[in-house]
Amino acid sequence: MTWAIWATGLILTLATWGTVYRIWKGPALLDRVLASDVLLSILTVALCVLMIYTDSQFFLILLVALAMIGFVGSVTVARFADNSKADEGEQGSGGVNRES
Repeated sequence: MTWAIWATGLILTLATWGTVYRIWKGPALLDRVLASDVLLSILTVALCVLMIYTDSQFFLILLVALAMIGFVGSVTVARFADNSKADEGEQGSGGVNRES
């Protein structure tokens, strides 16, 4: 069981470095937001592995809080991105209604 925990830790560490690189480099805001959501998921998995290793349910409330923060953050950014795309479309039409 110990080698599985170490292998999982190594995989999560590599995934964390890749995610931090994507947050650092970008290129767009939505890429950074998606990477931060993935980083939150990696943290959640790491806490689950820790709970399995210690055979405790001490971090269960923290896991629920992280899941709620991740969901609310993703929905908020998705709404913001959707509204910004709609605003760009309205500005490009020159105020002319093209519906028939």
